[in-house]
Amino acid sequence: MTTTTIANTITPIAVKTPPAPTPARFRFPDPPERELDEAMTNYQYVHLVGSPLHLSRHLGNRDTTLVGADFWLARGPRPGTLGLRCPDLLIAFDVDPAAYFATGGYLISEQGKPPDFVLEVASKSTARVDVDQKPADYAALGIPEYWRFDETGEFHHTRLAGDRLVGDHYEPIPIEELPDGSLQGYSAVLNLYLRAEPGGLGWYDPETGQHIPTFDNERNARLQAESRTEQAEARADSAEARVRELEEENRRLRGE
Repeated sequence: MTTTTIANTITPIAVKTPPAPTPARFRFPDPPERELDEAMTNYQYVHLVGSPLHLSRHLGNRDTTLVGADFWLARGPRPGTLGLRCPDLLIAFDVDPAAYFATGGYLISEQGKPPDFVLEVASKSTARVDVDQKPADYAALGIPEYWRFDETGEFHHTRLAGDRLVGDHYEPIPIEELPDGSLQGYSAVLNLYLRAEPGGLGWYDPETGQHIPTFDNERNARLQAESRTEQAEARADSAEARVRELEEENRRLRGE
């Protein structure tokens, strides 16, 4: 009798190493509550007229061009590196707009560069800080242009002012007065003229001399085009009717 021995083979069970936890994304706290006068002026001259959307459409690729407002701006997430400010309008090129909204603000260390442009709108509660403190703060953050708008000039002591970063400090951007009394200055980073004009702040294309497209001027252009079309059709109908009259008169003279 032959005995056969069968060896048992045990296959080791592979143990999966759990993935390393993903570091939590830094997120800014909610922006601070604004004073009523500050909130109203910002709404009136930035949001109500649709400037963020109009600028976003004009400036180009929305995947890499950020036009933001009322969110935090800081150098980095660690204590002592924040330098928190909350600009009324912020524009940055070649950045990640999605990260801006996910983070709840503009984090320079995350975006890899400072914003290119910031604007503050004057109010009684913020005017002194806009003029006396923010220029040094924004220059320290490396922001190429810092602009201020004040419809009446009461709080900033001028209706329009702009500064351009030269080295580690700002130097004033020339502002000219136009024949209608508007004040105008050129933003090199936006390639636009900012204009303090009756009723608010305008953004003008130097190539066309016209305001960048807005809801109102696009609607007016469409209405004007429709009106011209209707007038042309009316003239064509009138000319056709006149031709019929002449043909009828010729037939009558020929005794037809």
